[in-house]
Amino acid sequence: METDAPKISELRLAAMNYLAMREHSAQELKEKLARKYSTWPELIDSVVAQLAAEGLQCDQRFALAFIAMRQRQGKGSQLIRLELRERGVAGELINQCLDEVDPCWNELARTARTKRFGHILPSDQRERAKQMRFLQARGFSSRHIQRAFVADVDDYS
Repeated sequence: METDAPKISELRLAAMNYLAMREHSAQELKEKLARKYSTWPELIDSVVAQLAAEGLQCDQRFALAFIAMRQRQGKGSQLIRLELRERGVAGELINQCLDEVDPCWNELARTARTKRFGHILPSDQRERAKQMRFLQARGFSSRHIQRAFVADVDDYS
């Protein structure tokens, strides 16, 4: 009697097709494979583990690529940290890859503020609060938000 179990090679090929498009966390890869092969979770786990052992899937590589992508989009460290957790990246690995004291976050917050509101700093508290809420929604920490309102770029270090 023949079962409709997928071959490991079929699962591996599907996983590698996902990885060929972009980096995926192990959890993301398992979720995508489970959508198609939901009745075989143990096979999915073993295929993803094998790909990780071979270096074809790597959560650290995924985290670094994801951080770089979200920085290019003007997102802050707090939001990126949350999104990495949602994608199954371990907290230790997030801390290792996401350096929140790096001055680039100050510059990213300033760039996001000026892109949206212009180079002139707000003159009243209402406008300043509005801009601060915008940066907070983008995922910047309060430290980075405060630095975005410093007039002199040399003060960012």
